[in-house]
Amino acid sequence: MKNHVAISGAIAAALLLPACSKREPPLEQRLLEEIAGAYPTNASPNGVVRSFEITAAETELPLLDGKPLRVWAYNGQVPGPELRVRLGETVRVEFTNRLPVPSTLHWHGVRVPNDMDGVPTQSRPAIKPGETFVYEFTPKDAGTFWFHPHIRSSEQVERGLFGVLVVEDPAPPAYSRDLVWVLDDWLLGTDGQIAPTFNTRHDLAHDGRWGNRITVNGRTNEVLALRPGERIRLRIVNVANGRVFTPDFGGLAAKVIAVDGLYVRQPFDASGFELAPGNRIDVDLTAGRASAVAPIEDRFRPSRPNHLADVRVEGEPVETPRFALPSRANVPAWKAGSETPVHAELALDARGGGPFGIEWTINGVAFQGHESATGHTGISLAQDRFNHLRFTNRSARLHPIHLHGMFFRVLTRNGRAVDEAFFRDTVLVHPRETVDVGVVPVDEGSWMLHCHILEHAEAGMMTMLEVGKTAGGKHDGMAH
Repeated sequence: MKNHVAISGAIAAALLLPACSKREPPLEQRLLEEIAGAYPTNASPNGVVRSFEITAAETELPLLDGKPLRVWAYNGQVPGPELRVRLGETVRVEFTNRLPVPSTLHWHGVRVPNDMDGVPTQSRPAIKPGETFVYEFTPKDAGTFWFHPHIRSSEQVERGLFGVLVVEDPAPPAYSRDLVWVLDDWLLGTDGQIAPTFNTRHDLAHDGRWGNRITVNGRTNEVLALRPGERIRLRIVNVANGRVFTPDFGGLAAKVIAVDGLYVRQPFDASGFELAPGNRIDVDLTAGRASAVAPIEDRFRPSRPNHLADVRVEGEPVETPRFALPSRANVPAWKAGSETPVHAELALDARGGGPFGIEWTINGVAFQGHESATGHTGISLAQDRFNHLRFTNRSARLHPIHLHGMFFRVLTRNGRAVDEAFFRDTVLVHPRETVDVGVVPVDEGSWMLHCHILEHAEAGMMTMLEVGKTAGGKHDGMAH
């Protein structure tokens, strides 16, 4: 649905900027005016509180092809419980840790208060074994989000700790059904259990831990049964440690209507979109009138496609719901965004050393742990201002870069303008590639930036962004 709520802080900042010409306002003011109305600055709680209880614990489940698999799970299920709320409702989650190690819940893509982000710090430490903590927040945005631990994620997510949070529109589009696919892969040993060695030198030196079994919703034989004429909203989430998926929907009428939670300005063909770890897409899919079976394949590596699931159309036809594809009018084009000075360039690279023998670095710095005072690059962003960031991948590996607490838009790849009519919270930076993004952070605080290949993050490719009204200095293109 279209969102016309203004980013008041950004507008105020734009209006306070001095005009350098009677004919044309300054560039930064024009960029801020473009984002006006894109998404809300503040949450708008309606007084309704949705309470959930989530317990993380070891268990054994019949996953993959039905054989017992020893996992760590939320509420005894993998994927974890699907939490659904309406925009304006407050989420209250009582989280209990029954694992043998500390854990947290990070709400990936949700713009939450800083202390609810699930990142363990000195002020908000991780939840120890046997402890309970209550997360409470009102989402600012409708969309598809997910939750997972943010401490030793490379092991905890791989063992099965992930779930989906769906924030529905106040008046959702009238789809026949609203469904979720959680994409993952699992590295199994010869005993059929999860390989117990994590953060291996091989995984660190490559694109993280890629498994030998691919699942949709924890199964290897997922079938989506549709009746002819059904129109569904299919929310697809990539929770894998390192694997990138590129779903191919074949001849199905499938359009992407949302990326990383937010509606796109103009829906587009769903086949060919690269879903890096952490990415989500919402797909509008209508079943044809004839009975058919359509295999859905992953074609990230075209020479080695992977079967994901089947869509089976059969049974009595139903009337197809008729409504315009949901969209978001106010996604800035920001064609002049790349002309602004680069506020901070983040060089992504590796070196020998550290506890794993390999360190992944941002600007030559390896993150030393959430609660440590060292390992930060010291980058600050100005709240309610346009910030131009550049990710320069000096390595031969993939790096999906995820920003907490904010959405951004890709401006260029290798200096060439990119016309993405949508926001992101995660962007895949390919080997030796440079990606420029524009971001207007509206939430003050310390927010993480990291590679979402979880092994790379564990080995140091993380840092903190400090967002404040006076942060960012003079925007002179230097990382402060």
